[in-house]
Amino acid sequence: MTKEPSNEIRKLREAIEHHNHLYYVLDAPQIDDDEYDALFRRLRALEEAHPELITPDSPTQRVGAAPSDGFASVRREIPMLSLANAFDEQGLRDFDRRTRAALDADVVRYVAEPKLDGLSVELVYRSGRFESGSTRGDGLVGEDVTANLRTIRSIPLRLRAAKPPALLEVRGEVYIEKAALVDLNRAREAAGQPPFANPRNLAAGSLRQLDSRMTAERPLWFYGYDIGRTRGISIGSQEELLATLSELGVRVNSLFAVCNGIDDAIAFYTRLQSERESLSYEADGVVLKVDDFGARAQLGQISRSPRWAIAAKFKAAQEVTRLLDIEVSVGRTGVMTPVAVLEPVRVAGVEISSATLHNEDEIQAKDLRIGDMVVVQRAGDVIPQVVKTLPEQRTGEERPFVMPKTCPVCGSPAVRLEGQVAHRCLNTACPARMVQSLLHFASKAALDVDGFGPKLARQMFEQGLVNGLADLFRLNRGDVAALDRMGEKSAANLLEAIERAKSTTLPRLLFGLGIPEVGFTTAEILARSFGSLDALTEATEEDLTQIEGIGPQTAEALVRYFGNDENRSTLSDLQSVGLDIAPMEARGPTSGSLSGKRFVFTGTLDTMTRAKAQSLVRTHGGAVSSSVSRATDYVVVGRDPGSKAERARDLDVEILSEEEFTRLLAADA
Repeated sequence: MTKEPSNEIRKLREAIEHHNHLYYVLDAPQIDDDEYDALFRRLRALEEAHPELITPDSPTQRVGAAPSDGFASVRREIPMLSLANAFDEQGLRDFDRRTRAALDADVVRYVAEPKLDGLSVELVYRSGRFESGSTRGDGLVGEDVTANLRTIRSIPLRLRAAKPPALLEVRGEVYIEKAALVDLNRAREAAGQPPFANPRNLAAGSLRQLDSRMTAERPLWFYGYDIGRTRGISIGSQEELLATLSELGVRVNSLFAVCNGIDDAIAFYTRLQSERESLSYEADGVVLKVDDFGARAQLGQISRSPRWAIAAKFKAAQEVTRLLDIEVSVGRTGVMTPVAVLEPVRVAGVEISSATLHNEDEIQAKDLRIGDMVVVQRAGDVIPQVVKTLPEQRTGEERPFVMPKTCPVCGSPAVRLEGQVAHRCLNTACPARMVQSLLHFASKAALDVDGFGPKLARQMFEQGLVNGLADLFRLNRGDVAALDRMGEKSAANLLEAIERAKSTTLPRLLFGLGIPEVGFTTAEILARSFGSLDALTEATEEDLTQIEGIGPQTAEALVRYFGNDENRSTLSDLQSVGLDIAPMEARGPTSGSLSGKRFVFTGTLDTMTRAKAQSLVRTHGGAVSSSVSRATDYVVVGRDPGSKAERARDLDVEILSEEEFTRLLAADA
């Protein structure tokens, strides 16, 4: 090594990145860990002595930085599209038939790749250097997780090319291997922490840590499989894309196949499904892509899914185990749900010991009895599910399940309301209902209190620290620190998260209150329509049913909720502890250039989803309807419109193209 610091630093970085590439990309290490660590320590010492020489793409910058305040949004010029699904061989043959017909070809060349069960991301390289990275999000807008992606050693910080492209957007999957999940869960259970549910949840949660130092501690991996914008490079096929990424030092999955026709593709799909358990990572299917990019351009896309690719999902893995018991859990609305207690069994790499049975009717329909041998699977490779019983294996000692007549938690009568399948505990003071209400109130889609989990909620309720939603904001550090598995630091972190949650939005609050019939989408509609909680609480059923998307059942539930003295007391209590609800501008029928105008949409829009278009109409003061009548002012017609367009012509209702609709909105900008 030369004594010139800048030269030595450069050579050390090159050496470390070379060995990173050998280890993480090629799986062919040439030096042992001690030698690698010695290189890394020397580089770190030089950079500490010469901080002006530190660059973002230095290997030392992978270790993570201090926590950020949150993730910024990243908008893409080329969306990351979602894929249509096939679930069997026939689905693949139907896809091939459509593709061949559109291309007027006898045989289509495909590339088949394993569909990893991880988190999709985009990496942006400028002049060969990793500049930024983001999650897929909704395809068009993702979250900036650059600092976290930088910690993943299988992601090159600099492309391996003498003359790298001026711009290259690499798309791929961040995932975690199955063995790593087992090791992490073993450590968490030993520490009394809940295990991670599956590799995908762990990968997604790790990548979305506000503290990138925590991400750096997780064994995350990356595979590239697609590109977005490019400049200074030309790629004409998927096979060429994978080869080019590999040459540039981007890790790609070597387990792919170039298929001359659908029969080859189906053979690969069948083989990979039989071998999925032997893979080091979770794969839930195969992605089949038309190889030639020119053919892809000819095929185009439907809404946000390309016509040139499809995800062929694997059949859910199934195992046989014993149904040891059926217990009943109580949710926040009082619904009593039977839950299967299973003899633990591993299904597709995950141990299953329980599964919801939904309601008494389902148990009877499947003829499930306690003690039965049953077939279980992970629905969508995620949710544990009891598929069926095996009556031929019964011994005569099995016994039928009977839904309890009282709540298993508080002992109140269990009631099955007319026309409903669920049994309910009607006691609003039931401890189980209260704990679940607290968890829902603090959940990510509601007030988003980080670190508030089931065990903590149960402890707080049992010790009398929290008896209502507002009590969450009255907690003190001493009481919280004294709870089991807490401490001063954990208590401080939790109280900081609770304090941040005091500033919220009306949709989040409405969702968090757990009002029957009000999910997050409905909460957003209500917030836009009324603007404030006070206005909403005074609304009548007639007021509510005038709003597009609010039906009679939801209107009745809202009026009943806000008319209840106990609920009004809860809202008053929340305001007294300083809950700060950001105001929203209510866009009623008198505001905006589209005020008083009623719109109907039909067909597929190219530049936005139908839900987005409907939201824009409401934002500009208009109303949206699902059917065409003489009261309709405009029918917006996209591709492949249905009968609504013909109905509009019959009634002489004005028809707008998507372009005309966009111009109409622009006039109110």
